[in-house]
This record gives sequence, C-alpha cells and structure tokens, in this order.
Amino acid sequence: MSLLSQAYDIAYNPSNTKWIAPLLLVADAALCGIIIDKVAYTEIDWTAYMQQIEIYLKGERDYKKIVGGTGPLVYPGAHVWIYKQLYRLTDQGRDIQRAQYIFALIYLATLAIVFQCYRKAKVPPYVFPLLILSKRLHSIFMLRCFNDCFAVLGLWAAIYCYQRNQWHLGSFFYTTGLNVKMSLLLPLPAMGILMIQALGSREAITQAMIIFQVSVLFGYPFRKQSFSYFGRAFEFTRAFFYKWTVNWRFVSEETFLSKPFAIGLLAVHAGLLLFFAYTRWIKPSKRTPRNFLKLVLPAQEPRDQDTISKRITPDFIMTVILTATAIGMLCARSLHYQFYAYIAWTTPFLFWKAGFHPVIQYALWAAQEWAWNVYPSTPISSATVVGVLAVTVAGAWWGTRNEFVGATKGIIEEDHEHTE
Repeated sequence: MSLLSQAYDIAYNPSNTKWIAPLLLVADAALCGIIIDKVAYTEIDWTAYMQQIEIYLKGERDYKKIVGGTGPLVYPGAHVWIYKQLYRLTDQGRDIQRAQYIFALIYLATLAIVFQCYRKAKVPPYVFPLLILSKRLHSIFMLRCFNDCFAVLGLWAAIYCYQRNQWHLGSFFYTTGLNVKMSLLLPLPAMGILMIQALGSREAITQAMIIFQVSVLFGYPFRKQSFSYFGRAFEFTRAFFYKWTVNWRFVSEETFLSKPFAIGLLAVHAGLLLFFAYTRWIKPSKRTPRNFLKLVLPAQEPRDQDTISKRITPDFIMTVILTATAIGMLCARSLHYQFYAYIAWTTPFLFWKAGFHPVIQYALWAAQEWAWNVYPSTPISSATVVGVLAVTVAGAWWGTRNEFVGATKGIIEEDHEHTE
C-alpha cells in the first residue's frame, strides 16, 4: 500500500477511530491541564450558583427567595442537586481550582461519550479532530464552570444509550440533563418520533412517563412551593437582553425585542420541525404523514413494528436528535456564549451528514469557531453564527435525501395494505 493510500485509509476508514479516539482524548486531557494551569479563570455564574446553594442548604425552598449575585435561581432541581455536591467538594465554592479540575473530568467524560456516539454512527476519522479543537468549548467547561456542561453530558449519554438500545437508561440521562437546563427541550419532539418508530407507541408512552416521573423526582424537594418552582425553573416567558445576544446582533435592538420577531422565530422553528418530520424523520416507518399519525395511538401494534425498529440505526438516531437541536439553536430568540456547548459537538457530525467536502467542513467549523470567540458579538460575527447554523440545517436535510431509498414505493404499498 502506498503512503497516499495509507493516509487516505487513516482519514476515511471508520475502524481506525478505535485507536484515534483514545489518542485524541489523551491529548485533550493534557490540554485541559495546561488551560487550568496557565489561563486565568473568569468569574461569571459560579459565585451566584454557590450563593443560591447556600440559601437552599439553609432550608429555603421558595425559588423566588433563592437569589444570588446574578439574580434568582432559574434552573430545575437537578442543577440544585449537582451544585450542592460541588458546594461541598469545593469548600463552599471557594476552591476554584478544584472545581476546574472537576469540570475538566466532566468535559473528558462527555468527550469520551461523544467519541463513542460518533463511532457508533461510523463517522470517518478526519472529523474527530474537530471535536477537541474548540477554544470556546474548553472555556465553557474549565474557565466558566457553567451548568450547561452537565446538561450536555446528559444529552450525549442519552444518545449513546439510545444507540445501544438502552432506552430506559437513555431517557433517565436525558431527563437529568433536562432538569439541569430546559434547553434540552429542543430535541424532545424529534425524540418522540424516534421512539414511536423504534419502540412502538405504547413503549414510547412509557419513555414519556419516565421523563415525567424523573422530572417530578428532581422537583420533589420543592413540592410545597411547586408553583414557584415550575414558574422559575421552566419559565418560557423569560426576558432577553440585546447586549448579551450572540446570534441576533445584526438586527436592531427594536426588532430583537419586538413581539413579531419572537413569534416569527417560533413559527419558523415549528415549521422546520414539521418539515423535517414529514420529509425525513418518519421515513423508517415507510408511511405518509397522515398514516404515520395512526402509529401514535394504534388500536393494535402494527404488523411491521419489528421491521420499522430495525431501520432506527445509531446513525439515524444521532442525525434526528442533533438536527432537531441545531434547528432549535438556529431559531433561538437569543443565544449566549455558553450555548455553544450544545453546538460544538453537533455541527461536525451534521457537516459530515450533509456530504460537504472535508475542506468545506473544516472551513465551516473555523467560521463558526471564530464567530463564537468574538466578544462582544458584532453584526458580522452574529450573522456568521446564524449563517453556519442555517447551512448546517439545510445541509442535513439535503444530505439525507437518499436515505431509505425506495421508501416512496414502500410507503404507497404499505399505506394501501394498512388502509384495506
């Protein structure tokens, strides 16, 4: 084999990731140590988290009265549980370096799971370096200690479990992440479509019950102040500040704060979810959208349920969940810098699924990374953020157009069979 052929095989053969991923993980672990040792920690929310936990530990359960330096507590119960442990492990939040090393471990654990998810989806090795090169992502974990880190860990752990057909465990991890930060509501509609096809409607309802019950469990300490808890922890009417936006700086402040702008983004979000659901996400069922709805609450399990389940591959699971996440980020009313935690490991996979040339994939990643490291955001950087997300979503749709080839014929035949 020539040198060129060997290089091509290393870059494109998915089986090589079994040794490339561990090497990248070790390299990133060394980088994490250097960052903590050499780069100054930046205080943003950590102190406020610790102040809120201190009030909680004194017995307060009314969310309106649990207040820190940045305002009231606005995150669900899993956030409180996690940061209560961190409060104790870091000498009431005073040992910042210990906290940073804990977050480095969280980062590396999440990265290891991300690697495994990519390997399950048979992503080629040349994509993997993009997963460890982000300056902003390292900052979010080790220099800011944001709670998004735990939400992202929950999301990727869920994806990995779903890929391994461990749906109950996956739903537990997902719900834990959701109860750290409600940003994880974004992939939920797509997950419902996945579960109906992979498990059947009755088992999908079981997964919904797991999500509901685990959420109730995390909120249990606040049961006597439930209205205050749910009103703050899952607040959908939260105010947004133009000065912090990363994605909409290129529109005027008047437009950003206007109700038509908010409603328009919501309409685009809903429209994109429906469009992807109808044209991509229900393809494994080989049914038209109208007949797919009959799977939601069927009189009896469809005869082809086992066949549908086999079409829900690790690649398809990851594609659907990450595409829904990217759509949510594209249509978000406002993104702050910590939201890059949900994007950084999502877009490299979707660039690959889009079928872009590797040079284009790396160029898009570089443009995205640049835009997320501009502080404060500018019209150009924010337009780049939105532009790359738009290209990502459009590419994910176009790149999956040939999946389940022959589905149209199957849809016609199976629809006829099921309506007889």
